Amino acid sequence: MTINPQDLQLHEPDKTLCNKINKIKIKEKILFKKESIFHDIYVVENNFGRFIKFSDTYQAGCINSKHYRGNLPYINYFLIPYLMNKNIKDILLIGLGSGIIIKQYFQLFDKINRVDIVDIDENIYPLAIEYFDFQLNSKTNFYLQDAIIYLKTTKKKYDLIVVDIANNYGVDNRIFEVEYLNLIKSKLKKKGIFVSNLPSSRDIFNKKNKLILKTIDNYKKMFDFIDIYNGETSNKIYYEVFFNIKKPVYDITNLILISSNFRHKISSNYEKLNKINVDIKPYIFDLIK
Repeated sequence: MTINPQDLQLHEPDKTLCNKINKIKIKEKILFKKESIFHDIYVVENNFGRFIKFSDTYQAGCINSKHYRGNLPYINYFLIPYLMNKNIKDILLIGLGSGIIIKQYFQLFDKINRVDIVDIDENIYPLAIEYFDFQLNSKTNFYLQDAIIYLKTTKKKYDLIVVDIANNYGVDNRIFEVEYLNLIKSKLKKKGIFVSNLPSSRDIFNKKNKLILKTIDNYKKMFDFIDIYNGETSNKIYYEVFFNIKKPVYDITNLILISSNFRHKISSNYEKLNKINVDIKPYIFDLIK
């Protein structure tokens, strides 16, 4: 089963802005198209960059516009662990996407031993290679496997686990469950960091946002420290790039939870992030106090 992000919206969007969005026709060149067991997969190019789409939703890619250049902006929250622990050695990424984030990790972390990548769809890895210049190296491993099965069977432990998965219809409901969090926790090292991307209403702590409030409560039971990022910087960039609108329109966001059983302080040394052209400050300010 999947959780459809649209079902999590609590508030109606501004009709005028919706009409503006609906009138915008983005011309796309389709570079690849395939229907797999899990996704209707497209690789497309348009005036804003090159992207992997599942059905009609952008899932990964690289933006090249006058407003912003780089990874899909919500993925920049996945770089915050660099400011928490610059000595991360072992990384698990569940959901490959374009692979751009892995290149960035190798640019940032000097002591990487290995990056293990798990993805359930056999098509994503070759697409990352062909269309986004991703390459495995001696420190990277790709596992074509269901993430839950991988977590249940691997004996490895990680300094950083990042989960970013979706399909045509939304997000696997299993990643909201306690069993999944137990598996994640069992694969983290003592000071390990867990980054999770979840869909949510932008009105995060509204009592009607029941699934997300329950999920956050489960995280609190499992981890001593949870930093919640509301995704507003990412939202603003997305709407400005694609629709020339300077504020979020729909009541849905990427809710980024960064969890650990060790309190990591966030460094203010952004030098390496600046070198890879990521302005991380606005994303850090999205931390909910």
